[in-house]
Amino acid sequence: MEKFKKCLIFFLIASLVSACETAITPKQFSDLRYTHLPTISLAVARVDVINNYHTSAKKPHVESEFPISPAKVASNWLRDRISAVGGSDVVQATVTKASVLEVPLKRSSGIRGAFTNDQSERYDATLALKIDILDSRGNLLGTVSSEAKRSQTVSEDSTLAQREKVWFRMVESMMADLNRSLEKQLRQHFSRWLR
Repeated sequence: MEKFKKCLIFFLIASLVSACETAITPKQFSDLRYTHLPTISLAVARVDVINNYHTSAKKPHVESEFPISPAKVASNWLRDRISAVGGSDVVQATVTKASVLEVPLKRSSGIRGAFTNDQSERYDATLALKIDILDSRGNLLGTVSSEAKRSQTVSEDSTLAQREKVWFRMVESMMADLNRSLEKQLRQHFSRWLR
């Protein structure tokens, strides 16, 4: 009987200790790349990709918390889609904005608040790119730009994994908009450099 009690106590303690440990596995998001799309070949010497947007780690800015940085995805698009095939001019491709603001929303209070699941935050994202062609002396020969915005709310009971999924989709959809807009503009306004 004494041996049975010791075994029972051991299993109870082991169960309690293992129940206290919560394994949090980070969600893996694929890096958004655009190599599956045809490159836009321009008769230029090189393509310089510049990130002029400096992420803030202070609230209300939350882009640094995203599983994939909006600025990095925009830079990926510029590197994957635009290629230099020779010439004397230069493409200067710039990420001008890649911000995401977290806006707290008003929640229900009192008895109603105890029984409702409110939307607690709204994320307002803006992603903007500018593509310039400069001659060898630095004179501007052509420019195109585009900006995409998204806003999305999340409920107060959203887990970090659910929020990250929302954030990933926001970046993905903004880049889809920028891809359509910039490809159209490049073909329309940079036709003299298209190859």
